[in-house]
Amino acid sequence: MSQPINPDRPHEKKASSRERGQTTAPGGQATGQRQGNTNAKGREGTSRPRSAAPGARPARGPGQGAAKRTGQRPVSGPGHRPAAAAKPPKAPSARKPQTAREVALRVLLRVEEHGAFSGLELNRVLTDAGLSRPDAALATELVYGTIQRRLTIDHVLSPRVKGWPNKIEPWVRCLLRMSYYQLRWLDRVPAHAVTDEAVRIAKKRGHGGIAGLVNGTLRALLREGAAPPLPAGLPAAERLSLAHSYPPWLAERWIAAYGEAGAEALMAAGNEPPHMSVRANRMRGTREALLAELASAGVYAEPSKLSPDGIVAARAGSLAHTPWHASGRLSVQDESSMLVAAVCDPRPGMNVLDCCAAPGGKAAHMAERMAGEGRVTANDVHPHKEALIREQAERLGLPNVVTTVSDALSLPERLLPGSMDVVLLDAPCSGLGVIRRKPEIKWNKTEDDIASLATLQRRLLESASRMVKPGGRLVYSTCTIAPEENEEAVRAFLDGHPAFKLDPAWPEETLAPLRDAGVVGDGFAGMAQLLPQHFGSDGFFIARLVRAE
Repeated sequence: MSQPINPDRPHEKKASSRERGQTTAPGGQATGQRQGNTNAKGREGTSRPRSAAPGARPARGPGQGAAKRTGQRPVSGPGHRPAAAAKPPKAPSARKPQTAREVALRVLLRVEEHGAFSGLELNRVLTDAGLSRPDAALATELVYGTIQRRLTIDHVLSPRVKGWPNKIEPWVRCLLRMSYYQLRWLDRVPAHAVTDEAVRIAKKRGHGGIAGLVNGTLRALLREGAAPPLPAGLPAAERLSLAHSYPPWLAERWIAAYGEAGAEALMAAGNEPPHMSVRANRMRGTREALLAELASAGVYAEPSKLSPDGIVAARAGSLAHTPWHASGRLSVQDESSMLVAAVCDPRPGMNVLDCCAAPGGKAAHMAERMAGEGRVTANDVHPHKEALIREQAERLGLPNVVTTVSDALSLPERLLPGSMDVVLLDAPCSGLGVIRRKPEIKWNKTEDDIASLATLQRRLLESASRMVKPGGRLVYSTCTIAPEENEEAVRAFLDGHPAFKLDPAWPEETLAPLRDAGVVGDGFAGMAQLLPQHFGSDGFFIARLVRAE
């Protein structure tokens, strides 16, 4: 799966529930995607030192934190009464349930201080919190929305809070960001509820000074207007950066690639909630039959415009926690991702390789399209991810999936060169196409990361090509929008490998929707870049190459 990776360990790809369009809530349910206004990478680090700036906690005074009494009467000498037996300790009281905003604050603080991945941390915290479904959806919206809009939020708060952001204690910083996000972007949440809850949390976690800071800042914003206009006459990149909350370097890059209007559409789409999409397992029934069952169960669902196996659902919660999923009738997968297996176009009886397969969605999709016949070798560098692929193949009833553990760069040493009808390289990438699912990508990726990934991807293409048989296909895909990782990587590979050429003979089922949306035109050569605004799906790049006979 083409997911963002840790630049320090470029062969590792990170999984996230948000990539699957869901966030698990207590009891095995999930909030689904962020819906409307109120629905909805984990390294360890050292927390920041506390500061004496506003929002800092005062030092404890003498005598604070003294030990408790034992509850026993003292001995007073001969003739004293026996000491009363110590009372048994009280049973620990149940932890007071947390509110949606307290849960969101916990997640945001972990992301802020420790670099935790928002989706993984949200899953963990929601599982423990015991929130109702609506509250879990609100917490999900607050986490993703606050991270998405961070640059714009900081731009507004900076002149209003002395020392913002670096001299403000991290939890206060997260609380103010989250509260301002609600005031500005969640118009169905009453302003007084936002302010009152923020002050309550500030008093609970800190002291009166912090509560005063929070109260004063939020009420001033309400008086002055929660959405102050941008300064006039800003350069286009700075305007788009502040309006849609993206780093200036990304705004500049996308203006250069797509023009100002195209860049704005791309950036706005990246801030939209992702929709829920699933893939029907054609080996266990038709998409039409599954759609009928979903409708009868009250789930609003419609056929995908991109994939004949895809279904788009709304207000469905998590379809990953339903009998349809448990019985292998469906898998959660983004529509753009479903295109990859269709472009690979594997046929029953073929020998197919997925070089970087975890968590296994594309390998499983290819195996389904092969009607369980032939062989799909699904490789990943991590043993625990290989286990996930195996579990998925078993759930879906796919006997033709075989898993291996290997660095993709060393696969030519383990597999017979020229032995594969189809080789898929779904390469590790910067993930700029999945920002709506993983908003922290905006803030933790740099242009240097893109350059180093492009180097790795070219090495991986070289390795993957060696397993393609004469007349066979090599499909390259990523979930990014960076040309260096996409078309430039493919062009560089082709320049050094004259036996390969681009193959525009994609199945009509994939070309028709792309043609209708203007993604590809009459001069289609065999590469396509999907952007988030095209279909409301992830940004994805796919190229298909063929090796000469």
